[in-house]
Order: sequence, then structure tokens, then C-alpha cells
Amino acid sequence: MGGIIGLLITIVVGAAVGWVASLIVKGGGSSLLGDILFGIGGSILAGWLLPKLGISLGGGFVGGFIAAVIGAIVLILIVRVIRRAA
Repeated sequence: MGGIIGLLITIVVGAAVGWVASLIVKGGGSSLLGDILFGIGGSILAGWLLPKLGISLGGGFVGGFIAAVIGAIVLILIVRVIRRAA
């Protein structure tokens, strides 16, 4: 049961992160599924990239949320560049 709840929390937080990132990046709006994927992907990207750059936003939910939004913004911009090039 804990795995299902963890997955649901991941999806809800990913959707919130993706939605906030799409609001910040004008014209970056996606569907609910797109927001979830950008949010989850952004949090993974931020979890990998920010420590490599020596950036720490503190622990806890707020720091993680801000890092995930930054990662989602970067991911949205990367996808946008790839789509324009194609």
C-alpha cells in the first residue's frame, strides 16, 4: 500500500511542479500528463545537476520543490529548443 501512496504523491507533486514551471515559462503549457512528466523529469534533473554545480537550496520540501521547478524549467526549455530544431 505504501508504494501506491508514494506513487500518487509523486504524481501530484510532479503535476504541481510542472504546472508552476509552465506558468513561469510563457507558452510552455502542456497537458496534465505533460506537466506531470516535466515535473518528475525536472526533479530528477535538478537532483542530478544542481549538486554537480555546487548549488544547494536547503533541505526539506520547500527546497526540493524549488529545485524541481528549476529542473522542470530547464527541461521545458530543452524540449522547446529540440522541437524548434526539428
